Amino acid sequence: MKEKKQGKYKQLIKAGGMILLWLIVLGIIGFLGAFAYFAPQIPNPQTIITRRVNEATKILDRKGETVLFNVHGDEKRTIIPFDQMPDYLKKAVIAAEDDNFYNHRGLDIKGVIRAVLVNIKKRGFSQGGSTITQQLVRNSLLGVQKTFSRKFKEVVLSLQVEQKFDKDLVLWMYLNQIPFGSNIFGAEEAAKGYFSKPAKELTLNESAVLAALIRAPSYYSPYGSHKDELIARKDLVLEKMLKLKLINEEEFNQAKSDELKFATPSNGGILAPHFVMMVREYLVEKYGEDLIQNGGLKVYTTLDWEIQQKAEEIIQKYAERNEQNFRAGNAALVSLDPKTGEILALVGSRNYFDIEKEGNFNVITAFRQPGSAFKPIVYSVALDKGLTDKTVIFDVKTEFNPYCSPEGNQEKDQYELECYHPQNSDERFRGPVTLRQALGSSLNIPSVKILYLAGINESIERAKDLGIKFLGDTDNFGLSLVLGGGDVRPLDLVSAYGVFANDGIYNQPSFILKVEDSEGKIIEEFKPDPQRKLSEQTARTINDILSDNSARGLLFGLNSLLNISDRPVAVKTGTTQKFRDAWTIGYTPSLAIGVWVGNNDNAEMTREGGGISAGAPIWRGLILEILKDRPMEEFQKPEPVFVDKIMLNGNYVDENRETHAILHYLDKNDPHGPIPSNPEKDPQYNNWEWAVRNQLNN
Repeated sequence: MKEKKQGKYKQLIKAGGMILLWLIVLGIIGFLGAFAYFAPQIPNPQTIITRRVNEATKILDRKGETVLFNVHGDEKRTIIPFDQMPDYLKKAVIAAEDDNFYNHRGLDIKGVIRAVLVNIKKRGFSQGGSTITQQLVRNSLLGVQKTFSRKFKEVVLSLQVEQKFDKDLVLWMYLNQIPFGSNIFGAEEAAKGYFSKPAKELTLNESAVLAALIRAPSYYSPYGSHKDELIARKDLVLEKMLKLKLINEEEFNQAKSDELKFATPSNGGILAPHFVMMVREYLVEKYGEDLIQNGGLKVYTTLDWEIQQKAEEIIQKYAERNEQNFRAGNAALVSLDPKTGEILALVGSRNYFDIEKEGNFNVITAFRQPGSAFKPIVYSVALDKGLTDKTVIFDVKTEFNPYCSPEGNQEKDQYELECYHPQNSDERFRGPVTLRQALGSSLNIPSVKILYLAGINESIERAKDLGIKFLGDTDNFGLSLVLGGGDVRPLDLVSAYGVFANDGIYNQPSFILKVEDSEGKIIEEFKPDPQRKLSEQTARTINDILSDNSARGLLFGLNSLLNISDRPVAVKTGTTQKFRDAWTIGYTPSLAIGVWVGNNDNAEMTREGGGISAGAPIWRGLILEILKDRPMEEFQKPEPVFVDKIMLNGNYVDENRETHAILHYLDKNDPHGPIPSNPEKDPQYNNWEWAVRNQLNN
């Protein structure tokens, strides 16, 4: 029996061997056949010394008349001898891109298998299997199309190159030709561009940075929004070098502790740099670095170059003033069309090229606290629940932690939780005010009450519906949310205001109109995707309040910078705690502009550096410039709302001549329902009621 089993195993092994042999034979035949077919099309590997000229991708304004950026434009390349390239750079590049470089003959089969296994495990394409030789061939002799024929040619040429040139010469050509981002090619220009020094002076740490850039130079650019990821990848390169024994422990530790000082970026012919870098990152993510560098695409963006120029001029004009007067080191701005979501202008900081002050940091896509600029979103929920612009809320000193004394003189309750009794920005109380006045004049205490009536979770969901992404866990948000307690991106917040402007219709922010390939074929085109997120009535009521100059008069007066006297403009300011962020966001039906002022490191401004003083002059300067050339636009008026319930209709004294807090008259979950029989069951009732009584007695 045992002998029979062994016989079967031998037969299976023999059959398997025959199958494998035939597969090898067929593979060889297939390879030879493919070689015979493609041989006439394969370039001479000797020409690899002179790099193939590729066609630059152009990023254009919306009219296609202004070139915002030539992705590699006039190439910067300086050929240097192999002995002028530091060993650290050679070793770093080998560790990062091809750790088996000196052992293979152009192809690394083990590397390919390893990359495939890693990609399967991660369900993505984080690992590449190309050798340094293959990358050299691809960049120097072949096109960017991802086809079988190109890959086959790449394999053949890699084998031929390795036969014709020794390893050091291959590495020398690679280091002189590889793209390092923008129009920078080769190690010498990369060293000068990123560190203001020749390649031979690069440190180990700097060499690891350049090696880390090669995988995706646009994404990992130290002047973009992924600098932290570049540093993390640089550290991985150093760890790989240590593991491969290309450096020792002492060198590794020294490099990790060395401070990196990047050079001030040259403008390189870049217009609207923060916007351009956003566009470029998107293109690279969608189409790949190779195609963007060499594919000759034409990218028509949404940017209005005339508005962009005005925006940059106004930012420059007021940013210096804000720094002197309010200790505000930075300013940013975004403008978009609410009817389409198209970004018309974007200034991510006062000076992109001021690297010492992190000018390349794009505040418009970073997370900042919105302050009172978040209030309209909360008020929209309250309006949906049945409150009206005439609803009366008491602006009186109020303690919102039900376990703290209603007098608002405690710091913590019996459970060691913080008491919460916010102040208005001018530290005044105005007694009974309407919802219209509370929002228009940005009164904090009534707004916290409005958030309680609207619901924290409902307000968070409304913000998300309007396209706002929050930083961190929203489960921990409390009543301070309405005063800007959750970090959001300025671009998202301005886009959310665009929903009010557009009668409740949301359009996702967009920055590309169309993309054409090198032959003029459209490969991507903007298609609006309008989605209703608010009722017309709610959106129009918010617009009506924010464009009502008298409603904002309680806090700002009637002649503030927010008042555009000759046409209706809705506007809202915001100032965060300890004056770290100042906002002004204003809009017409077809134009929304948001301005942020502050410091990148969250340093405090002076007490005078609020939205009205630091942000409003920038906002006003730009919107007046744009509107002077545009026809008058009116906001649609909301339908009149008639209710007979006390406090919803503007009254706060009942038929018995008694005055109570709003919770005495309505259930927050059903404002139009019957008057609660036991209103004291609401946890906020006693403190709100005490505050009203205290105000009446004084």
